[in-house]
Amino acid sequence: MGFAEALAAGPLVLDGGLATQLEADGADLSGALWSARLLRDDPAAIVAAHAAYLRAGAQVLTTASYQATLPGFAAAGIPATEAAALLRRSVRLAREAARGRAWVAASAGPYGAMLADGSEYRGNYGLSVRELTAFHRPRLEILAEAAPDVLALETVPDLREAEALLTALDGLGVPAWLSFTADGSRTRAGQPLEEAFALVTGLDTIVAVGVNCCEPADAAAAVPLARHASGGKPVVVYPNSGETWDAVTRSWAGNPHPPAVPDGAALVGGCCRVGPPAIAAIADSVRARSR
Repeated sequence: MGFAEALAAGPLVLDGGLATQLEADGADLSGALWSARLLRDDPAAIVAAHAAYLRAGAQVLTTASYQATLPGFAAAGIPATEAAALLRRSVRLAREAARGRAWVAASAGPYGAMLADGSEYRGNYGLSVRELTAFHRPRLEILAEAAPDVLALETVPDLREAEALLTALDGLGVPAWLSFTADGSRTRAGQPLEEAFALVTGLDTIVAVGVNCCEPADAAAAVPLARHASGGKPVVVYPNSGETWDAVTRSWAGNPHPPAVPDGAALVGGCCRVGPPAIAAIADSVRARSR
């Protein structure tokens, strides 16, 4: 059974924030590479974090490649050949932790993630679709070569970057989901989510569309909109805990909300500040609904 077929039999439980678990285990993620630094310096910590989510009931493990890019590694003094090996390692580590019991989603975060300044919550980088395509294509090629079950094109803040990612995906032979970061009914860059979701209509390579890294209430509201605007594609939602990231103070503020499983979601999990206990609660809820 392929990943798309598993979706049809879903819902599937995603993992939570990988960085959240790594920090809980004592990892220092203060640098610009964030969790991607551990691909080189402490791969065992990444396997342990993945394993924690597997034990919690996650059926999909997302690789530690969200902030792993060739330019980002180059800025840290890591040459392109080693950077490519680290991207492939991210898939191998997730596969090792999954032990045949979970799907592996290779994460590709937005251009703004590389900047490490909160730009993924704003978008509007001043780059053209062509420039963004040129940024994303090499990483997607490397990740696809590592044979994940699916590519997670995630935390996308605006339509232009989504267009670039869809172009960069062409011909890679790996299914993908496309997930926007939202504020209410709009992308972080201010475009209507309905227009964003409609980009994937008729694209067989995109097996799910939805939102992540947003308020839980916004995630629930996005489900029927995503299904309708995309022409009936499965919907993926994995919101934050409800807390808000301050890129200036590099800290979280606000009160976390309890996890929930929105009606109609085919892929459901958590993003920032959502750890294994919350994923276990989501898994319990999914099992209860399937009885």
